[in-house]
Amino acid sequence: MPGKTKDKKRPVNLAHGRPPASSNRSRSLSSKATRTLIRSHHQLHKALADAERAGDESRVSSLKQQIEAQGGLKTYQQASLQGQAVDRGGDTSKILLQWLEPQFSTLSKPLRLLEVGALSVSNACSKSNAFAVTRIDLHSQTKGIEQQDFMDRPLPSSRDEAFDVISLSLVLNYVPSGNGRGEMLRRTCEFLRKGGQMLDGSPSGDHLAPSLFLVLPAPCVMNSRYMNEDRLFEIMGSLGYSMAKRKVSSKLAYYLWSLSPANAHELTPKPTSFLKSEVNPGKMRNNFTIVLEP
Repeated sequence: MPGKTKDKKRPVNLAHGRPPASSNRSRSLSSKATRTLIRSHHQLHKALADAERAGDESRVSSLKQQIEAQGGLKTYQQASLQGQAVDRGGDTSKILLQWLEPQFSTLSKPLRLLEVGALSVSNACSKSNAFAVTRIDLHSQTKGIEQQDFMDRPLPSSRDEAFDVISLSLVLNYVPSGNGRGEMLRRTCEFLRKGGQMLDGSPSGDHLAPSLFLVLPAPCVMNSRYMNEDRLFEIMGSLGYSMAKRKVSSKLAYYLWSLSPANAHELTPKPTSFLKSEVNPGKMRNNFTIVLEP
């Protein structure tokens, strides 16, 4: 029987994962250097989180030195911003806007959108009058983005404080543990409105809110030993989500998950376990996983 993990209730603070935004707008890094730096930083911080959980002080010190040797957060911040520039894949919120826009004629008021890991106050959704956007990030350096860890954000105390849409765009992959990723996904259910603003009059019959916009690097679901789309769909389904929209490119996987009203704000999804298990063997695959425990 597998041993119990130590981080069931609360994952390692997200500050160990996704980097802060930076005011440095330099575009000096090449596309290849950007990808290499992001990948290396992600791997080092995952290893650092593992070493800190294990209490291995020597390993912790060594990994911190390696992180600083490659330029630390400042260099990584530059790469993170560059990686989301128009010439490197662009503003992912354009996809969310594109998916929801056909339904905007049915709205009685703007959709409340919580953008986790926000880097900009001028992306596509921010410019649309169809959204009332709340932006949070671990290390905000821009007015209009609240500095906050999503896992520490107080739960909505009323339906008015809950959201119609939550955006986790290139955020989940920076959480340093499978358990932490599972807990983040589970927690999104508690922030979405029960019933939401259900775009009920949509001609197509789509009910796209309350919804979770999830963007991951494509290899997380297409080239992992412990994750594939079938597994992702099972995990999301156990939380009460059903897939409404999907787009996969060579670099990114975009999903819009609609939350069943029976599982939205103030109701708890049924307990289901998804432990780390190999679903896609192969030596050249990565180790991305999402773990859910009751």
